[in-house]
Amino acid sequence: MNKKNLLNFSYEELEEYFVNILKQKKFRVTQIADWVYKKHVFDFDEMSNLSKDQKILFTEHFYIGIPEIVKISKSKQDGTTKFLMMLEDGKTVESVLMYYPNRISACISSQVGCALKCEFCATGKMGFERNLTTGEILGQVLAMEKFKDANINNLVYMGMGEPLLNYDNVIKSVKMLNDEKLRKLGGRHITISTSGIADKIEILNELGVEIRLSVSLHAATNAQRDKIMPINRKYPLEQLIQSCKIYQQKTNKRVTFEYTVIKGFNDSKKDAEDLIALLSNLKSMINLIPVNPNSAGLERPSDRFLFDFYNIIKNKGIDVSIRAEKGTDIEAACGQLKTRYEND
Repeated sequence: MNKKNLLNFSYEELEEYFVNILKQKKFRVTQIADWVYKKHVFDFDEMSNLSKDQKILFTEHFYIGIPEIVKISKSKQDGTTKFLMMLEDGKTVESVLMYYPNRISACISSQVGCALKCEFCATGKMGFERNLTTGEILGQVLAMEKFKDANINNLVYMGMGEPLLNYDNVIKSVKMLNDEKLRKLGGRHITISTSGIADKIEILNELGVEIRLSVSLHAATNAQRDKIMPINRKYPLEQLIQSCKIYQQKTNKRVTFEYTVIKGFNDSKKDAEDLIALLSNLKSMINLIPVNPNSAGLERPSDRFLFDFYNIIKNKGIDVSIRAEKGTDIEAACGQLKTRYEND
């Protein structure tokens, strides 16, 4: 029998399978979901409230596909922990656990590699291999929680890959993480970060979960953005900003714009003014990220330039912050994720 990864099934899909195929009572799904999503038990034989026959039956039909952790790197600076995880086909992805005073945040991957080839991003240099399944996305969360005995209460789809190019699996994983019968993670604690897939941004409100939206902007003109983000040629700034306006009209939610600050490229007073003008009709938050070490040789501006840039925006009454750096020393920061297992 071809076993199925239980993590690919929503609660409702499991109920239907258990009742119609396995001829089991619905409450068995509640029991198994509690073991998997709350107690982090991934072997039916260890689920003590199942009978021997039920354990055999469920094992014949399902397995619980948690990726194998093959390498762990821990930052000496702030405790940020990066996990290299191997999937069933031998492909690997990276996920990151970050610690804050009031929360534990996870950055998870949605694809093996990425097709977008952003100039400052190590993942883009890999090229695209494949999308992750819903179960592989969820498995990253459960693997980190079990290994660290941690309760992740903030989740960001900002790891390897472009989430909105794996739309169906990402959206299903969000709904399952939010489902009170499964992981029960509040929508306000889930962020989808996109490089600007405009048509998908416009329909995110149909998700039914009040997530947060983060857009990787990194430049305020098409001429600049074309140079570092090839996706801009397909979805230029005019279309991207319009899609954010449509999303905002439907949800009344603020949009966060990530802006990687690169020395001599997008860090001038004129760049700040262009950014202010671009976002003038949106309820937004600008998150400034000094560019992290990268193979393209792009450099971060001096602190003086960075704070001058910050103050120009702040003085216009726009919400703006400078991202607290985490995990740079273990290549776990923004734009640094890549699979390295094969070459280690």
